[in-house]
Amino acid sequence: MLPMTLGNQSAVTMFILQSFVDDPWLQATLFCLLFALFVVAIVGNGLIVMTIHRSSNLHTPMYFFLVNLALLDVICTVTVLPKVLQSLVAENTISYGGCLTQMFVFSWVLGSELLLFSAMAYDRYLAICRPLHYGTLMSGRACVALATFVWFTGALNSLVLTCLVLPLSFCGPNLIAHFFCEIPSVLLLSCSPTFINDVMTVITDMFLTDLNFLLTMVSYGFIITSILRIRSVEGKKRAFSTCSAHLVVVTLYYSTVLYTYVRPALGSSGLLDKAVAVLYTSVTPSLNPLIYTLRNKEFKSSFKKLLFPPLMTLRVQSNSGSFR
Repeated sequence: MLPMTLGNQSAVTMFILQSFVDDPWLQATLFCLLFALFVVAIVGNGLIVMTIHRSSNLHTPMYFFLVNLALLDVICTVTVLPKVLQSLVAENTISYGGCLTQMFVFSWVLGSELLLFSAMAYDRYLAICRPLHYGTLMSGRACVALATFVWFTGALNSLVLTCLVLPLSFCGPNLIAHFFCEIPSVLLLSCSPTFINDVMTVITDMFLTDLNFLLTMVSYGFIITSILRIRSVEGKKRAFSTCSAHLVVVTLYYSTVLYTYVRPALGSSGLLDKAVAVLYTSVTPSLNPLIYTLRNKEFKSSFKKLLFPPLMTLRVQSNSGSFR
């Protein structure tokens, strides 16, 4: 611990992030696994952004929100995983300012993703339940307004929670019982009363998590009802395929976030809590590109054209020549 004198106390200027495990073999295994997830998340989400940007046929509201999700996943991965990987090979310390920065960025991303899932569910609701009004209600201006609201509200929420940490004193232990600076685990080390912080954390998490989860489920309730009314089996499959990927991501993400934030005791400790945190900080950002693209024929076609443009042009020419 690196202290600085403050009256009769010493204020913590650096924290130590707890290692995930102590066994060297498990550390090496986890390092390889998490490094692979890091590469997959960065490359996969980067390819999503590049493919959608370069393909004019993908310039639709659904893919616009998918780009926003990919950007949030990249920021989350870059914010958390490098320090996690460092903790597996060396003592992982982080400065007080660095801890606050990581706390702010991670909370911003987490809150923004929860809001974005609601926006994406609303988009699928309009596309399936109100297709005749979809173009008007989900115009380019409306998409930009929704995305701006998502990023701004997530940042505002994170700013409030982070600013509430600034007046707190940290004069005792500096070992954070987690592998990154998350607000609940940092509050456990404060020498000052954290009642206001605890209340605000619970209120904001309940608002962002529970309310957005409710809105998302209500949207999908209407979506499923509309799909069941479709008479043809092919029509039902086509309608469900447009929202199934989003539903899988939402289920995975909310199940882990609800476990971590909406529970009686604040804080993150124990191997199970760390494993759950890995799911929503590492696994989900890595799986999102696969979930959203594996069953999406439109995206796969655009991706192939982007990677192999000469081959695709030659194939189109050969196909057109066969009809002559």
